[in-house]
Amino acid sequence: MAELDPAARLRERLAARRLLAIVRGKDAGAALRTVVALVEAGVELVEVSLVTTGALKVIRDARAALGDAAGLGAGTVLTAADARASADAGASYLVTPAVTEAVAEGGRLGLPVLAGAFTPTEVVAALGAGAAAVKLFPAFLGGEAYLRALRDPFPGVAFVPVGGVGPAEAAAYLRAGAVAVGAGSPLVGDAADGGSLAALTGRVRAFEAALGGAS
Repeated sequence: MAELDPAARLRERLAARRLLAIVRGKDAGAALRTVVALVEAGVELVEVSLVTTGALKVIRDARAALGDAAGLGAGTVLTAADARASADAGASYLVTPAVTEAVAEGGRLGLPVLAGAFTPTEVVAALGAGAAAVKLFPAFLGGEAYLRALRDPFPGVAFVPVGGVGPAEAAAYLRAGAVAVGAGSPLVGDAADGGSLAALTGRVRAFEAALGGAS
C-alpha cells in the first residue's frame, strides 16, 4: 500500500484522535510541561502557538522530549519566515489563523497546514493555497449550525472548529460533521502559565468523555 502524503496523514490523524490541543502561555517552562502532560494524558496532537513566550524553544524541547512520532505542531503561523522557523524547531505541521503566506510556504517545506478560514470564500482560498484541512475560526460565531451549512457546498473538506470549544461544543461539532476540534483555554486553562497539571488532566478526561459520546 502506498504511503500517505503528509496532508493525508494529518487528516487521518485528526479523524482518528478528534482533538487538537492548543497551548499558549507566558511561561515557557510551564508551556513545555503542559505539552508533555497533554501527550502523557493521551492527547496526541498538540499545537504550540507562536504567541507563547519562547515558543520555538518550547517546540524544540518538546520534540526532543517526545520523539519524532509526536503530533507536535506550531500555531499562529503568519509568515513564510514563521513557517521556516517552526519547521526548523521540529514542528510536523502548521496551523494558521487565516489564509496567510505560511500556507503555501508549508507546502514548499513539506509540512501540512491546518489553515484558518471562516467564510466560503476563505475556505476556497485555503484549499487553493494547499491547506490539508480547514480550521473553522472563530467557530463560536456560527456554531454547529454554521458548520452544517458550510459542509453542504464543501462535503469533502476536513473542518476543525476552533474558538470557544468546550466539551459540549466539541461533541456537537463532531455530530455536525467536523473531523476534529481544536481546544485552547477550555482544555489547557492556565496550565501553560504555571497552573495545575492535575486539573489539566481532569479537563482532558472531560473532553475524552464528550468526544467518545459523539457519533
